[in-house]
Amino acid sequence: MTVSIQSQPFDTAAEIARIEAELAGRAGAVVTFSGLCRDEAGRLAALELEHYPGMAEAEIARVVEEARTRWPVQALRVIHRHGLVRPGEGIVLVVTASPHRKAAFAAADFLMDYLKTRAPFWKREHLADGTTGGWVAATEADAAAAQAWV
Repeated sequence: MTVSIQSQPFDTAAEIARIEAELAGRAGAVVTFSGLCRDEAGRLAALELEHYPGMAEAEIARVVEEARTRWPVQALRVIHRHGLVRPGEGIVLVVTASPHRKAAFAAADFLMDYLKTRAPFWKREHLADGTTGGWVAATEADAAAAQAWV
């Protein structure tokens, strides 16, 4: 079970391969979610993601541990980027492995709902015209999805 917060891009295939090798045929399911920076109709140059080093890792690790107590997961990997992330680049990666697909899906869904709404990250838009946009907040739909786990 690992949590990484990093500025550099991640390699989704390598992360999946690492977990599959670790489990050496014991997992029945590996579920992966990769969240990408998307271009809002050609106006976004990048998202700037800020966090409190130390606090963000500890908070995400706490929620990873909660996922471990709720579902029979064999492996969990969360990577979240910080700094400038350009359209098309990965922002977040969640990989879960379990003997059964439903547990792997549920754990990944739970973690993403937390990461979208409660993880201590702040996102600010940098626009293609050179200006800085506003801070990006979680949507009502994201908040409702996270609330369903409480």
